[in-house]
Amino acid sequence: MKFTTKSTIKSSMKPTMKHGANIYKYAKKLHCNANEIIDFSSNINAYHPTNKLILKDEFVVPYADKKYQFLKKTIAKKYHIKKSQLQLYSGATSAIYELFKALKPKELYLYAPLYSEYENAAPKKCNITKINRFQNLNTPIKKNATIVFVNPSTPDAKFYYLKKLFKKWTTLNCTIILDESFLEFEDLPSFRTYINSYDKLYIVQSFSKYYACAGVRVGAIFSCKKNIEKLHTPLWSISSLDAQFLQMRLSDKSFEKDSKKYHDKQKKELFNILQKSKLFNVITPSSSNYFLVRCTFSKELFKHLLKYKILIRAAESFEFLNPSYLRFAVKDESSHKELKKALEIFTQ
Repeated sequence: MKFTTKSTIKSSMKPTMKHGANIYKYAKKLHCNANEIIDFSSNINAYHPTNKLILKDEFVVPYADKKYQFLKKTIAKKYHIKKSQLQLYSGATSAIYELFKALKPKELYLYAPLYSEYENAAPKKCNITKINRFQNLNTPIKKNATIVFVNPSTPDAKFYYLKKLFKKWTTLNCTIILDESFLEFEDLPSFRTYINSYDKLYIVQSFSKYYACAGVRVGAIFSCKKNIEKLHTPLWSISSLDAQFLQMRLSDKSFEKDSKKYHDKQKKELFNILQKSKLFNVITPSSSNYFLVRCTFSKELFKHLLKYKILIRAAESFEFLNPSYLRFAVKDESSHKELKKALEIFTQ
């Protein structure tokens, strides 16, 4: 990938983003194709093995198995749970909405900042309390409330050892929703084993991040069999192609080893680029595949990088963060090289 030419960008183009991966919006404003933008805003695994899935009539003509037994068996084996303890949805976001429809929480505590769809999916009459986990992690919780905690967190990629909080929540008979979508990039312990001992625990699992397939919409809820049976799940909740692709990824025995090796290498490379630029007051320690940074001239830097068709994540839309925060996802060598050059130009 050659260093991209400088593009014209309007001064009115503000770095406001509710989600990452908004490349189509910015491509339109830059008058370029979306694939010309280097997308550091999207925290998708930088390791992309060759896609060997071939589109066949046998995948698309007949109806899919509505119970997805083959895929569920593979997922259950991979995540050390039972088939009866998982349900599939068309992406983790759909899983969140369907879960909230089933639970109908009246008292909801969101440990923020976190993925904004947790707030959007909450029932209208639900009383929502946002806890600043940076400063008030031990905020008192009401009995029988519903808890949402993303771990590792977003956008700061901090991993929390939650045993003490979990004990407090269970003592209060809380319904606990833990989002572990960013857990697999590094060797971190999961709470999946607790679904056998606490029947008000739900684990949200996205497959798009680690398995580098955001265009394949597959997410899951892990919980005890009784809870899974109560969930409202659309018939044929994922497509045959989604199921086939994820099956292929999960069955790739070399994926995990090669992915983590590549992740470790690229993460160190990105950290060094950010650190050596001397542009950031803070680079937060990361337990996943992205870094949250703080910069006194974040808006200027956002616009500068966009001129070179490099898109980063403006983090001001996250609760308890101000416009000085930005997020960079780990990418491949070529993308890092382009970022390094653009940062060097900014400092000149």
